[in-house]
Amino acid sequence: MLEQITAMLALLGVLSLFCQWLGWRLRLPAILPLLLCGLLLGPMLDFLDPDVIFGDLLFPIISLGVAVILFEGALTLNFKEISEHGGMVTRLVTLGTLITWACISVATHYLLGFDALMAILFGALVVVTGPTVIVPMLRSVRPKTELASILRWEGIIIDPIGAILAVLVFEYIVVAAEPTTHVLYALATMLSAGLGLGVISGYLVGLMLRNNLLPHYLRNTAVLTLMLAVFVGSNMLQEEAGLLSVTVMGIWLANMKGVEISDILEFKETLTVLLISALFILLAARLNADALLSLGWQGLALLAVVMLVARPLSIWCCGAGTSLSSADKWFLSWVAPRGIVAAAISSLFAIKLESEGVAGAELIVPLVFLIIIGTVVVQSLTAGQWAKRLGVTGGSSQGLLIFGASQFSRALAKTLMSKGVTVLLADNNWDNIRLARMDNIPVYFGHPASEHAENHMNMNGIGRVLVMSPYRQLNPLVSFYFQDVFGVSKVYGLNSGDSVNGSSSARHQFSGAYLKRLCLFGEGVSYSKLANLMAKGATIKSTNLTENFDHAMFVNKYGETAIPLIYLQAGKVKVISAGDAPLTHGVELISLIPFDAKVVS
Repeated sequence: MLEQITAMLALLGVLSLFCQWLGWRLRLPAILPLLLCGLLLGPMLDFLDPDVIFGDLLFPIISLGVAVILFEGALTLNFKEISEHGGMVTRLVTLGTLITWACISVATHYLLGFDALMAILFGALVVVTGPTVIVPMLRSVRPKTELASILRWEGIIIDPIGAILAVLVFEYIVVAAEPTTHVLYALATMLSAGLGLGVISGYLVGLMLRNNLLPHYLRNTAVLTLMLAVFVGSNMLQEEAGLLSVTVMGIWLANMKGVEISDILEFKETLTVLLISALFILLAARLNADALLSLGWQGLALLAVVMLVARPLSIWCCGAGTSLSSADKWFLSWVAPRGIVAAAISSLFAIKLESEGVAGAELIVPLVFLIIIGTVVVQSLTAGQWAKRLGVTGGSSQGLLIFGASQFSRALAKTLMSKGVTVLLADNNWDNIRLARMDNIPVYFGHPASEHAENHMNMNGIGRVLVMSPYRQLNPLVSFYFQDVFGVSKVYGLNSGDSVNGSSSARHQFSGAYLKRLCLFGEGVSYSKLANLMAKGATIKSTNLTENFDHAMFVNKYGETAIPLIYLQAGKVKVISAGDAPLTHGVELISLIPFDAKVVS
């Protein structure tokens, strides 16, 4: 049995990795391959039965996995960001959540015969969308910037809000069978333990991080370990209080002043593949095919209510009085796929409720998975055509993501922004990011090829990437990542400045060969050359090339040392690289003029 468990854990790891890769390769939410894999191994082939293989270990595995999911989601709930990303987002995660919750709860009660409390619990479980399913869909559909921003931030913020609703309803159901005085006492005790321990632990961990009491390499591991300890300790102190504690703990850390948590969120990248992805396969494999089929037309009718009634009603009520057009609202009404949070929490709650003998608990998981399958599959296949029909696609994205917020990058970004070009600077160096923020340049602090960046970095309007950082080990990774996102022709990089021949080291050979469009701004232009010119007083200049002042006259005026960078023509942005044809008139040329350049008046 031990060998069987070991083999199955290894298989789950390999399958999780494969499904994540397949989702990335096909530009689909990873939840789809994971779901199909679990259904294939479980209900269809009867190869994987988690209850038989893991036995009593299954519940702890699911419990810890759900705790990690809720904690990570809570870390993204910064209250300042709710107001910073527009009134529509604020309305969607408040009024919109209540409308969706009410519609689904009522429909579940009348269509499937759930009692009131179970219907309310189910409604709370499926109000969440989530960035892991929204972001891949937006990347494929490419709607207008405003719409993409609304959907992305709704998915990020609503995860912990929906989780808290579900946890509170579940805790009430657990104690509802007791006499009224006992119910109130048990619920008050549970809330006090969950909220109290969550606040205390969040505050203490925040102090530990703010005062740098841990070495940097232990921060992520320590926070994850302490979070799991709080989860277990809270459950020991008061049964069922653990999920509430870790959610409150994460929210407290996200909003505590002076606590930097961006690097802590990185732990989710590994856990997504090794834990959460495997967890989702296990959950799908536990599905009872007969229970899923037994939902019949009532299940499909509930799916229709979720997609065609609850979501449109929420969008139109929340969108009243905003600048959104009717086409914008109809598009938002169609895009609201459910994801891993709903699946994980529903499976955990179903196990607990079934053990308590609560009627209807066995239908919770099949019904949640029906909603997940329906929303993800149908909306992934149709959202692109729907956006085109409504005329809300963003068109050709002319904006630039620049990796490396150096002095040169900041100067170039300011010039481009003054011309109406969307620019985003990304860097791991906080000092560079701070200086860019002082210049009011949009920034992302961290690794732009990370999963955190995929969910939080605002790529709306961005269509090309300039890799201009001094980090030789990261540059190839960033380049390869965005070549897959935008295509090879949309990613540019500076010459490394090293010889790439047989005598070069393997590392330098890799650095020089990683990008076909390596020679950004020309063969002789490297990061060190740009930094040296800026240090000596070089400036970014914009020049209109006309019939009376063409490129040859530009060279004659500023000399051969002037470096053409980018030109603008009829609303299009053209990045200059080695081998490009000579410039003609009718363009606005942005170039770097050295301080000692020859200037002929």
